[in-house]
Amino acid sequence: MDQLPDISPFQRRLDELDAQMADPSFYNNPRKAADVSREQQKLQQLVGQHHTYEKTKREIAEAQALIKDVAGDPDLKELAAAELPDLQRKQEQLHETILRAMIPPDPSDSRNTVMEIRAGTGGDEASLFAAELFRLYSKYSDARGWKIQPMSSSPSDRGGMKEIIFLITGDDVYKQLKFESGVHRVQRVPVTEANGRIHTSTVTVAVLPEAEEVDVKIDPQDLEISVCRASGPGGQGVNTTDSAVQIVHKPSGLMVQCADERSQIKNKAKAMTVLRSRLLKQKEDEEHAKYALNRRSQIGSGGRSERIRTYNFPQNRLTDHRIGLTLYNLPQVMEGLIGEVVAGLQKEDFEQKFAALTGQEYAGVSQRRARRSAKGRTARED
Repeated sequence: MDQLPDISPFQRRLDELDAQMADPSFYNNPRKAADVSREQQKLQQLVGQHHTYEKTKREIAEAQALIKDVAGDPDLKELAAAELPDLQRKQEQLHETILRAMIPPDPSDSRNTVMEIRAGTGGDEASLFAAELFRLYSKYSDARGWKIQPMSSSPSDRGGMKEIIFLITGDDVYKQLKFESGVHRVQRVPVTEANGRIHTSTVTVAVLPEAEEVDVKIDPQDLEISVCRASGPGGQGVNTTDSAVQIVHKPSGLMVQCADERSQIKNKAKAMTVLRSRLLKQKEDEEHAKYALNRRSQIGSGGRSERIRTYNFPQNRLTDHRIGLTLYNLPQVMEGLIGEVVAGLQKEDFEQKFAALTGQEYAGVSQRRARRSAKGRTARED
């Protein structure tokens, strides 16, 4: 079994946090106190598990020595032989658990998430699929007890979505959804296709951790805010008040529009939420380029050749090209059952971080990579 990384840096960090929490002024900043307390609890658990691992390791060595002792008590040897498999299984489980706990967590994992879905190439078909992806993520969220709040939307003439931006709130939303960023490619016969030809369209998805005012400092002088009348399909309240809000952040060039609410104040608040989240993501991408792409490269240009995932309806197939995972249950996937894909992406992320932490490949990665390569040769790109 591979050697565990040195525990001493984690012990030193735990000592630092214990000292902070002993300071009488520790709870003056409730948010920081909560973050420190969570980190301290995780480190306490990690250090305790490491001590248990070392104890189990000693017990295994003692059992093996008893078994090998030719002059030893037969009853003790039999007892040691019976206990050894359980001790080894316990060691393996602790080894895995400790390694995962040692991987630095993404500080945004526990945050709520702003998700942006936009139709790419493919015209009406792309906008229809954008609406279907919104439905997919809505169902996935509902199953986890998360709440969805629309922030901004632009419907298409045929009932699709040119763009929709929404906030998802709940436990570990960003942790579950952060790998959904990128170009999603759909291959199917559109409802508007008279000759039965398969079309290829794309939708871009961006996943942004929700930012609070304390995360991103925005100078009001850097904002260009304009209002106009909301546009829409008609009905009461549309085009009657100047409620739509557009905000341009001049230093970054980011522009946000929001017109979903009839209240200008509410639209401005939603637009600021989206802007702060985009700026936070931009900041995190710069700081953690090792593990994340910046927002522009996440979603690419929306071209057909750029994709993280393909939804092939004639073949009932979903393929995530980053991890070589192919599933033949597309109707279930479109109902929000993407847990297997999410788990596969999280596992890949863990293995990459494990390699960075230990300088060695995680057990089983090379065999799995070989299997993916074989799959790729038999199911080459469509």
